[in-house]
Amino acid sequence: MILVVDAINKHLHLEVLDEMFQLRARVFGDRLGWDVKISDGREIDEFDRLNPAYVIGLDDNYEVVACVRALQTTGPHMLADVFSDILQGEPPLRSATLWESTRFCVDTDRLTMSGRGPGSVSRATCELMIGSLEYARESGIEDIITVIDPVMNRVLKRSDNAPCDYIGATVQMGKTKALAALLDCSEERIARVRAFADITGDVFVNEEEFVNARALRKPKQTSCNILAGEVVKYLTEQIDDATNVEELDAALALTQHMLGSDLHETKSIARGA
Repeated sequence: MILVVDAINKHLHLEVLDEMFQLRARVFGDRLGWDVKISDGREIDEFDRLNPAYVIGLDDNYEVVACVRALQTTGPHMLADVFSDILQGEPPLRSATLWESTRFCVDTDRLTMSGRGPGSVSRATCELMIGSLEYARESGIEDIITVIDPVMNRVLKRSDNAPCDYIGATVQMGKTKALAALLDCSEERIARVRAFADITGDVFVNEEEFVNARALRKPKQTSCNILAGEVVKYLTEQIDDATNVEELDAALALTQHMLGSDLHETKSIARGA
């Protein structure tokens, strides 16, 4: 099942986002050994502050097992600002109908490696691809640019989701090589991946049912305190990092929305007063 979390509904899914950041830390920090910022067991970077959309894969128990981040290319994004060596001096692609896809990962510790059936890595991977492509298409996005390594390039090809083109060059990035792949969000591409994985029907979870089901679960012992601290820390950083009146107003509005307080209380809470 796929859940999409963005700036509009993220206040409803803070615990899910917390689980997603923990999954990213386990995959990119522990398993792959990437040079990423990990704090309190969570991998969060500067691009997570730009209100991206997260396409999140869930298992039958509504636990996070996969995720990918979608970010507009009209502003800061990883290919332009982190992996610019791939572009070999050429300007980055920027378009309102082009999204960047990053931080694609699947929980191989929880899922089985064999086959393409329910509960398998292959199934979760394909479902995440389908969810990403369908969400992008429904949002008016025509193409996706993604920085991948050779292993992920092979995964895309094996899933009948081969890139339609590559941008720039393949370069060494730390312990692995990196390249930028371009994928169209066409119905044909989606149909190919669905056929490969034998996935039919709607892959997106009913959000109301999901919220209700998660609410019935027994809370984890420390997750609420950890999450509350992370939220306040994030909001405080947003306000402190504001460089003009518009950015400050936006940060205060977000704080008010997420903490449910009036403007005076928002300023006090977010600044830790």
